[in-house]
Amino acid sequence: MGNAHHVIIYTTPACVYCKKTKEFFGRHSISYEERDVATDQRARAEMVQKSEQLGVPVIDVDGAIIIGFDQKNLETALGLKV
Repeated sequence: MGNAHHVIIYTTPACVYCKKTKEFFGRHSISYEERDVATDQRARAEMVQKSEQLGVPVIDVDGAIIIGFDQKNLETALGLKV
C-alpha cells in the first residue's frame, strides 16, 4: 500500500509519544522521514520554526504541522479511513 504524503517526524530517542507515532505509521503503512532533534541542530531549528515550540513529536504532513501524538489529526491529515 504506502502513501503519497510527505511526512517528517521530529523526535528524540527517549520520547514515548514519538515511539507511539512511529508505531501508528507502521500500522498504517505510512512512510516517513525521521529527524532526531537531540543530535541534529539543523532539524531542531527547523522544528522550532515550524511549530514555535520545543516539545516532540512534531509531525509535518504535507506542510500541516501536528504537535504531539494526535491520532485524530494524523488520520485526517493522512486521509485515513477509520
